[in-house]
Amino acid sequence: MSQPRPHHSSGSSHSFIRINGKIRAREVRVIGDDNKQLGVFPLGDALRMARERGVDLVEISPNANPPVCRLVDYGKFRYEQEKKEKEQRKHQHANKMKEVQLSATIDPHDFKVKLRHAVDFLCDDMKVKVTLRFRGREMAHQEIGMQQVEKFVQELRPWGQADYTPKLAGRNIHVTISPLPKNKRAKHPEEVEAQGPNTPPAPTQKPPPGERAAAASGNAVQIVRGDSGASAPGSAPGGNFGNNPFSQLEIKP
Repeated sequence: MSQPRPHHSSGSSHSFIRINGKIRAREVRVIGDDNKQLGVFPLGDALRMARERGVDLVEISPNANPPVCRLVDYGKFRYEQEKKEKEQRKHQHANKMKEVQLSATIDPHDFKVKLRHAVDFLCDDMKVKVTLRFRGREMAHQEIGMQQVEKFVQELRPWGQADYTPKLAGRNIHVTISPLPKNKRAKHPEEVEAQGPNTPPAPTQKPPPGERAAAASGNAVQIVRGDSGASAPGSAPGGNFGNNPFSQLEIKP
């Protein structure tokens, strides 16, 4: 059985978890490793049960009356707690919100940069609050700002959907976009670019016989004959083939 030691758990409501000899209650409610209640026992009996089973007595509910303890290996207990906290942080991460600010006269390049940031947030399961603020006389042309926001929402449709239609509040237009489920959400553009096109290179085509390039210098053409100098069967007089395309060319020495 492991030695008593406090455990400082991040994110838990208690500064540490008491185990074994650190438990102060006179009697405790004991839960087995299979999560079944074994009953209320004096602390000494509960420690003896843990010792016989080769596990630890871990206090999981110190504020209960009597405190609730569990017979479990402390390493296994820590693993389960960390796994639960990780799942909780994942759900809390989904509730986070990032803000992207636009303007009625935003530059197209800046628009794309803001759009890329919003895609990053949605792919990280975070909500995006889009805010457009009118400055000075821009309030006279609210339709331009509304078009910018609607265009921004439309561009993000593969990754998220608006919780409501864009609203004008004072000098601001705002809308909140929630990420789509992963099975319905498009892949991140950087992930698509990293995969790249999966097209094999085109095979090299060999030229058919009779169309091979001949070595030439200026207008001179060199004709190579065999050592015997005999004409091939079906050839024209002079050792040239009847359908030789070079038969009409002037041969220079």
